[in-house]
Amino acid sequence: MAPSGSVSISGIDPFKDGLEGVTYLGLEWVLNPIVRTDIDVPTLLASVGGDYYSDRRDELVRILDIDLSWRMHAISDGERRRVQLAMGLLRPWTVLLLDEITVDLDLLSRSNFLAFLKRETTSRPCTVVYATHILDNLAEWPTHLIHMALGKVKKWGSMEELDVKAESGVRTGNSQLGDLVLRWLQEDLDERGLRNGKKNEGKS
Repeated sequence: MAPSGSVSISGIDPFKDGLEGVTYLGLEWVLNPIVRTDIDVPTLLASVGGDYYSDRRDELVRILDIDLSWRMHAISDGERRRVQLAMGLLRPWTVLLLDEITVDLDLLSRSNFLAFLKRETTSRPCTVVYATHILDNLAEWPTHLIHMALGKVKKWGSMEELDVKAESGVRTGNSQLGDLVLRWLQEDLDERGLRNGKKNEGKS
């Protein structure tokens, strides 16, 4: 838990006062035994407003390539992840917090999902905060970047302010965003050293 008063979303401490319009999606959901029981996908979607938000439901089912005949006990973790995303995004949100949520998605599903989120933020007032180490399909996606290491914010700003093209440095075959993050991670490693306590020595 964050210390009281240290986190503010739309001017409110969500740990103290709660907050309407904020949706969090993380990795824990697919590990919950309840979502591995013999229940069908339409029932789950209806339980979170799928019938009321039918247009959004149908769009998410299409984007995430969900089979409405799936039963939760008989599908893979990746398929459960798609159902989780559809359930979590059915109700319109103001702030969406994502924690490594695309880890179980294939490249096409991830691309479609991120494109959906970008359309949301350009068509209505809302914000996505996405914590991830997976940079596939993200080169042109973010408007702002935050570099965190050891619990501290080291750099933050808009893509233009951080000048991703100039900062990315040596090209490795990744996107410019990928090259920039790769350099940041190497700086973090050089600063803290290896986890086992040995010095980070290069190989000849």
